[in-house]
Amino acid sequence: MTAISRHVRAALAGAALVVLPLAPIGVGAAVAQEVGPRSVADLAEGLLGSVVNISTSQRVDAERSVPMPDTPDEDTPFQEFFDEFFDQDDAVPDPRRVQSLGSGFVISADGVVVTNNHVVKDADEVVVNFADGSKLEAKILGVDPKTDLAVLKVDPPKPLKPLEFAASEDLRVGDWVMAIGNPFGLGGTVTVGIISARNRNLQSGPYDDFIQTDAAINRGNSGGPLFDMNGHVIGINTAIISPSGGSIGIGFAIPSEIAVSVITQLQQYGETRRGWMGVRIQSVSDEIAESLGMAAPKGALIAGVTAEGPAEKAGIQAGDVVTRFDGRDVNEMRDLPRIVAETTIGKTVPVTVMRDGNEVEIAVEIGQLEESEARATPVEEATPEPAPATPAPEKTSVLGMILSPLTDEQRQVFEIADDIDGVLVLEVEDDSRAAEKRVTAGDVILEVGQRQVSAPEDVLERLDKLREDGRNTAILTLSNKAGQLRFTALRLDK
Repeated sequence: MTAISRHVRAALAGAALVVLPLAPIGVGAAVAQEVGPRSVADLAEGLLGSVVNISTSQRVDAERSVPMPDTPDEDTPFQEFFDEFFDQDDAVPDPRRVQSLGSGFVISADGVVVTNNHVVKDADEVVVNFADGSKLEAKILGVDPKTDLAVLKVDPPKPLKPLEFAASEDLRVGDWVMAIGNPFGLGGTVTVGIISARNRNLQSGPYDDFIQTDAAINRGNSGGPLFDMNGHVIGINTAIISPSGGSIGIGFAIPSEIAVSVITQLQQYGETRRGWMGVRIQSVSDEIAESLGMAAPKGALIAGVTAEGPAEKAGIQAGDVVTRFDGRDVNEMRDLPRIVAETTIGKTVPVTVMRDGNEVEIAVEIGQLEESEARATPVEEATPEPAPATPAPEKTSVLGMILSPLTDEQRQVFEIADDIDGVLVLEVEDDSRAAEKRVTAGDVILEVGQRQVSAPEDVLERLDKLREDGRNTAILTLSNKAGQLRFTALRLDK
């Protein structure tokens, strides 16, 4: 009897038997009758042959595993032995090979296989192991680290049975799903669960939109398929949350909507070719929505546009809030980068923005994202830096900020670019509203309530006007010394 079976028997011996009553016929009868699929045996039998194990090996430099001991005194009889055995300072350790295992699945009869990028990353050799025991060396056609996908190619002696994708957006939370993979190197393993949640953001990349499932996924399942109950692939298993490395019922899969377009491009070009709009974006908070006159905080706030980029050419401005893109709602900031990336390069799309409280539709011709170009990315909040010493100019205090005209002398002190014009934030009071919003000394206020300001008096006038209009918050357009814009909403005092 193995140690595992002893533990299991011991646990069962001490466990109390709990009998749950069946739901009565009538209210809740449908729930009682549909507690899950009766069996997935027939479904799994037809799919196991198309799910593969991926084994990789990588050559790495070996390190000395035994530390050099202290050498005895030269006059001891053991000195010659130590010199001969340990005199290897100039020797180069032999490289060693590190192996890893993952999962994948066949998508074409001629041998195209899909897996995760992290399964094959930096591999010198990739081998695809089939359910019938056959093995084929694979060539990597392309990888995409941003979505953690990779496409491989093998040359099979006979046609393979490919799997088909289905639209994951048609499934709902609570629908049954099935995973097949290679957990811990055990080979084809079938697990069943439900879709626990949709649109999960793990902050692992700019296009996060994971399916969460409680179907058991463990190490080695990476790259394997997540099926609907029709046997179609609706996701690619890629990550788990687990303190121990084993399944605790929280696994994540890349949805088919994202995967299919990436896989197609990797097959055709060996790389991804994503759409690009040329904007910097930030979230729309409750306060920013209120200050812009929006009914609810939604969309992506344009914090800046790339010079000569598609957005600037089309007329999109900093301060616009994108609420729809090519007919698709932009509910959160993180929706926009993914939708833009999926858009065909060269396509002209309608973009709906909120500007001055009104909806404006702008036609934008989508460009191609290059790695060196700035995609639609969130604005990073900078950590406040200590303010440099500066002469005491004329000061105005408001909302926890000490404001000053932007003079040539202050440009030099704060290293502010010559093309930035506005009102200088000279100091920020501790525990003030401005400090809470990470406004820092050296920031320049360009606009208040989307109206340009050039002197502290302009700021005061704009704030008074907003109060007269019944506004509870004021949105400030701020620039750092390099000219990067961001928007901050401060609550007004009465």
